Amino acid sequence: MTTSHPALTPVRLGGHELSSRYAVAPMTRVSATPEGVPTQDMARYYAEFADGGFPLVITEGIYPDNAHSQGYLNQPGLVTEAHVEGWRAVTGAVRGAGGVLVAQLMHAGALSQGNRYTAERIGPSSVRPLGEMMPEYGGSGPWPAPREMSAQDIDDVVAGFVVAAGNAVAAGFDGVEVHAANGYLLDQFITDYTNLRTDSYGGPMANRVRLTADVTRAIKAAVPPEFVVGVRLSQTKVNDFTYRWPDGERDAETVYAALAAAGADYLHIASEGRNWLDTARLAGGRTITSVAREVTGLPVIANGGMHDAVLAERVLDGGHADLLSVARAALVNPDLPRRVAKDVELDRFDHGMLDPAVTLDNVRRWREDNQV
Repeated sequence: MTTSHPALTPVRLGGHELSSRYAVAPMTRVSATPEGVPTQDMARYYAEFADGGFPLVITEGIYPDNAHSQGYLNQPGLVTEAHVEGWRAVTGAVRGAGGVLVAQLMHAGALSQGNRYTAERIGPSSVRPLGEMMPEYGGSGPWPAPREMSAQDIDDVVAGFVVAAGNAVAAGFDGVEVHAANGYLLDQFITDYTNLRTDSYGGPMANRVRLTADVTRAIKAAVPPEFVVGVRLSQTKVNDFTYRWPDGERDAETVYAALAAAGADYLHIASEGRNWLDTARLAGGRTITSVAREVTGLPVIANGGMHDAVLAERVLDGGHADLLSVARAALVNPDLPRRVAKDVELDRFDHGMLDPAVTLDNVRRWREDNQV
């Protein structure tokens, strides 16, 4: 490892010059009000990362409509004026600390386990999700089977993302990230075993990625040119750590090319539940992130163990990615970039920070108990 770590070099993302290549990855906090309004605690939480040296902060998944998109109770939304007003306090706090803030827009689809608007789930096909709901996010028991979406449902979902992106502009965000990863709705369309459709949104990968491309294209057409629009993708899921795109490199190339053509400004490749080393290598020897860079020429964010300075250097110097997103290690080290710059050892993540639920109250309690 070099004395000057490559993660500490500047990089450009859209119209933003970032001081380093570190980003805070989306982490569900379920700490908004029951109505989905962000709180002052959330403003302090997000600003702490920017104050700690993270130049780019990506929010937890935010639900974009008041129909089927909400995934968890106390998840924040970007639907109402109260939501927008609440987020203004967050964006102001992060900007005041010198950070760039991107809102991740997430439709849970079949993986909704807490929705104040409806008990019905929708998905590309009526396929019961694998596994069981997640207790740390307030769920229990098997997932119900969703209702197969109609053409009107698909149009409504796209429209909801567009409205939410407009609300993100009004709330002062610097960009949005379309959540097409980790098993949620857009990923359910991309995944072959949850998408059994026979229309133009089902079948080959070029069709299965169509909805994500439609959402990206529609958002780009509706927001100011300087507003950043990224897409998060993954093979693995919160309820399936082993899934891989069936055609490997060919599927990856198809997905990335479609999203670049739709106008994405960056791609964020996640490793849900796994280290980058466990999920990145494709059968042909290339990595899932390097393929994204080669196919699109866009900035690519790698995720999964990127707090490890040796791995981070390998990913950047090897041309596998341009930026690195950090989740749990950032939660316990909100000043991680500064620690790396000073070669200060990182505090180890303790799962007690998320037990029994992934709330800000539990993080605060853990820090008080551990005098952090």
